[in-house]
Amino acid sequence: MKDILSELEDRRKDARLGGGQRRIDAQHGRGKLTARERIELLLDEDSFEEFDMFVSHRCTDFGMENQRPAGDGVVTGWGTINGRMVYVFSQDFTVLGGSVSATHAMKICKIMDMAMQNGAPVIGINDSGGARIQEGVDSLAGYGEVFERNIMASGVVPQISVIMGPCAGGAVYSPAMTDFIFMVKDSSYMFVTGPDVVKTVTNEVVTAEELGGASTHTKKSSVADGAFENDVEALAEVRRLVDFLPLNNREKPPVRPFFDDVARVEESLDTLVPENPNLPYDMKELILKMADEGDFYEIQEEFAKNIITGFIRLEGQTVGVVANQPLVLAGVLDIDSARKAARFVRFCDAFEIPILTLVDVPGFLPGTGQEYRGVIKHGAKLLFAYGEATVPKVTVITRKAYGGAYVVMASKHLRADVNYAWPTSEIAVMGAKGATEIIHRADLNDPEKIAAHAAEYEDRFANPFVAAERGFIDEVIQPRSTRRRVARAFASLRSKQSKMPWKKHDNIPL
Repeated sequence: MKDILSELEDRRKDARLGGGQRRIDAQHGRGKLTARERIELLLDEDSFEEFDMFVSHRCTDFGMENQRPAGDGVVTGWGTINGRMVYVFSQDFTVLGGSVSATHAMKICKIMDMAMQNGAPVIGINDSGGARIQEGVDSLAGYGEVFERNIMASGVVPQISVIMGPCAGGAVYSPAMTDFIFMVKDSSYMFVTGPDVVKTVTNEVVTAEELGGASTHTKKSSVADGAFENDVEALAEVRRLVDFLPLNNREKPPVRPFFDDVARVEESLDTLVPENPNLPYDMKELILKMADEGDFYEIQEEFAKNIITGFIRLEGQTVGVVANQPLVLAGVLDIDSARKAARFVRFCDAFEIPILTLVDVPGFLPGTGQEYRGVIKHGAKLLFAYGEATVPKVTVITRKAYGGAYVVMASKHLRADVNYAWPTSEIAVMGAKGATEIIHRADLNDPEKIAAHAAEYEDRFANPFVAAERGFIDEVIQPRSTRRRVARAFASLRSKQSKMPWKKHDNIPL
């Protein structure tokens, strides 16, 4: 019996060493942690239960029968984050470059199946050289099986991808179908074709970092939701994100103890909006002053900064926030901001996370650049996302809400539940100057008449009261009381029930 137990420990010791000490040292030399070190940091201490430690590949071509490391380049299992169950896989670059074989993929598929069956999030830590060339089509088939699991799990359990090394070719499509992607600066990259292929095909000379690094994907492509300085910071932020999310689509988001007065008054909000309607202000100040303990977890902070998306808590409960940012492009909606916000709204709706919308929007960005790239269809994505969302929706208009952008930003007409406005808000088809020049075109050559018409238009429409008279605004509230009013609105909606007509699925304007 002792011999068998001794053999078990020896096998475990070899499996934990992965590709061996020399390769582990090389991994550390690149500023990267090993697959197991990452899992230890991500999960609660001593909570990890590993599966398939001894699985090895079955390939016998190209001398592969002589290289059969235990685990086959990926560590899989489950554990807890602050006591809540998650499933995790972590690719091991020290074992055959973390390349994906049929059995490597099988291990990932197994824990994804278990995650869906048991209703827990999946966190994938990607650090892989891609498909294992020696296995040919078997490796590609393995990828296909993983992709199918990503599709089946979408909207069922949260899926989080952490890119902590190379992620190229077909490997990028699995993270692309997950809900959140985080990268590590200077040590991770994602691209469909690498710099060498790009140079061969298009004659472009580009580095891996320029082509698919963390900066590229957080600022330009919007593929990634956040980038962090190193492995440790990235994993700490994943833990923080998981704390905001429900375990699956049948559970409510977690409720955390809070120590912030729900009726807290913020008098400074009364002067947040400048008297000059053309001056900007920082919408994040409102978000932070509304949130429990001023805690805001922003998503895609570096992309489309004219709109803000992220999570706060109100009375300890998770709320998704979408807010126009007047500091950037006056908070205008464009292709990038509509795409960013639409995806976030759909995630919140899929996982029963209430949505708070803060509105200060002068309209959609005009110009041939936007029209040629399809702003109509991209803007419709956000419109569609808000209109189909059945979760509690509360909207606060702080200043401008003009034209179609007013309708798109969770208006009453898209089944928003509670719509508030500050006294500083203006709800109209357009600003006074533009409206006056259209309505009173005959007086364009008389500046005094135009000024009088503009003043008349402002008196009539540059306020929230016309919309309030129609019932499109439920209440005009004092800015200082926004936290209390919004928290009470969400509290009143906790038992909300709303359904869409039966359909196989919708056809969102992609």
